[in-house]
Amino acid sequence: MKITELLSQNTILLNIEGNQKEETIDQLVSVLFKAGKITDEAEFKEAILKRESQSTTGIGDGIAIPHAKTKAVNEAAIVFGKSASGVNYESLDGKPAHLFFMIAAPEGANNTHLEALARLSGMLMKAEVRYELLKATRAEEVLDTINRFDKEDKQETVISNKKDSIVAVTGCPTGIAHTYMAADSLKAKAAEMGVDIKVETNGSGGAKNVLTKDDIENAAAVIIAADINVEMERFKGKHVIQAAVAEGIRRPEQLINRAVKQDAPIYNGNGGQNEKNSEPKTARKGFYKHLMNGVSNMLPFVVGGGILIAISFMFGYNSANPDDPSYNPIAAVIKAIGGDNAFALIVPVLAGFIALSIADRPGFAPGMVGGMMAAHGGAGFLGGLVAGFLAGYIVLLLKKLFAGLPRSLEGIKSILIYPLLGIAITGFLMHYVVNNPVAWINKEIANLLTDLGTGNAVVLGIVLGLMMAFDMGGPVNKAAYVFGTGLLASGVYGPMAAIMAAGMVPPLAIAIATTIFKNKFNEQDRDAGKACYVMGLSFITEGAIPFAAADPIRVIPSIMAGSAIAGALSMAFGIGLRAPHGGIFVVPLVENGALLYAMAILIGSVVSALLIGFLKKPVK
Repeated sequence: MKITELLSQNTILLNIEGNQKEETIDQLVSVLFKAGKITDEAEFKEAILKRESQSTTGIGDGIAIPHAKTKAVNEAAIVFGKSASGVNYESLDGKPAHLFFMIAAPEGANNTHLEALARLSGMLMKAEVRYELLKATRAEEVLDTINRFDKEDKQETVISNKKDSIVAVTGCPTGIAHTYMAADSLKAKAAEMGVDIKVETNGSGGAKNVLTKDDIENAAAVIIAADINVEMERFKGKHVIQAAVAEGIRRPEQLINRAVKQDAPIYNGNGGQNEKNSEPKTARKGFYKHLMNGVSNMLPFVVGGGILIAISFMFGYNSANPDDPSYNPIAAVIKAIGGDNAFALIVPVLAGFIALSIADRPGFAPGMVGGMMAAHGGAGFLGGLVAGFLAGYIVLLLKKLFAGLPRSLEGIKSILIYPLLGIAITGFLMHYVVNNPVAWINKEIANLLTDLGTGNAVVLGIVLGLMMAFDMGGPVNKAAYVFGTGLLASGVYGPMAAIMAAGMVPPLAIAIATTIFKNKFNEQDRDAGKACYVMGLSFITEGAIPFAAADPIRVIPSIMAGSAIAGALSMAFGIGLRAPHGGIFVVPLVENGALLYAMAILIGSVVSALLIGFLKKPVK
């Protein structure tokens, strides 16, 4: 089938108006509808936007290929659009898009349609094609250009036994455009570099140019440029480079150079990779990798949200409360951004990215939902850790259970089976197994704390300090805070001072430790440690969460010890605090000695910092 059988004069738009992505999509969809190619504009547009949400179809070089495969399409068709001024299409190269090929494929699209669409994708990789289309002023010129460059592509290729021969696999969620563009880009660059390559495409019509056992055995390395799951066990023992399909389109030379140099991990055949020339990773290293993926992505929410909350207190401690005389609407908005929004995402993001690290993209949604349930169910960030690992390994199990499905159903796994079953199973386990027991434990701890009373001030200070540092803003921390605020109403101000002092210790201890013991932290941790000075002085206890989550065995006991000391000293000095908040803002407001109060905070922070420095191992 010729491409011009899918593209006609009534599906060519030479004057796209506006410069925004969605209005461009609207115009192209409208052309398809008016030409009778689609039955429902809204349904088809929704499918286009869903594909865009997975990754932009603005591939760079001024080209965008929005596409969708849906029952709203009457017959396979292409609409061509051109914008002289350019459209802000969120393209991979960050530049405006000028040439648009919107592809509409029916759910039952046959192989001849798909092959024609594949040829179009490859054709657009040629600079001369793009140039002629850009200068076209009539529909006939567009069709003439397409006809002249529309040639059958003999996709079947073989590779020799040369040392630098490589193989590759490409695939995208819809399998219409990006799959073949990545393949053509890799083949063209390999030919230019004098490297033998064979590329398997995993498109809508099934796998083409499938790699044989001999192909893989003779290859120096494997490039996986795909946004879908690829059958990996066949690559056991080979150097495997994994990248997004867009990388295959935009950076083929970089991928090929890495493959030729074998600059990539060796696939170990168990769903993971081993570093080049190294022993297989232990389970602990895998655990740490997943954990750090969650922590590193959570960190911006902790830092940004925490500092915004601190800024809001500059207007007054209760300036975000509409019922307080010091109310300031700007302060309320700042605190809402930092506390109600950024902080609300900490646990879900932690869990989501842990699950993503374990099970790739299919694990992300179940992890996020599990983390949200932990946050709302009283399990806090520790529950988020459980949710992340739980969701990740549930999705891995689902992958094994559905590994036997036909290759043609590969796409439905990621868009239906994994999110549906992953979210449902994770959600039920969090609701019935994880959250309820943790909530019960938290309640029992609160009851025990209340029974202690104020009989032994120092012991009470120690207990409150331990609680403030145990989960840093979680349920146990909140139980101590509620206990302190309850005593304020009764005119007892000592416990609140101890709680606030203890709450400042964890981030301050982290800040001091990252400053003094530089060899115990990597550069990213040391940079994050600087922000902990601000968060500690602002009573943002949560600033220590990323460090505690990354190394809980050493960090949590260390900060608990320092917080206990700060709480005990505050009670021993007889310090009182009437404000239900901490930080440097309230130090001048304490009763019976601001200097002694600052000393208690400093001593506790230094003790924790020293313990962290002594217990942590140097970074290699």
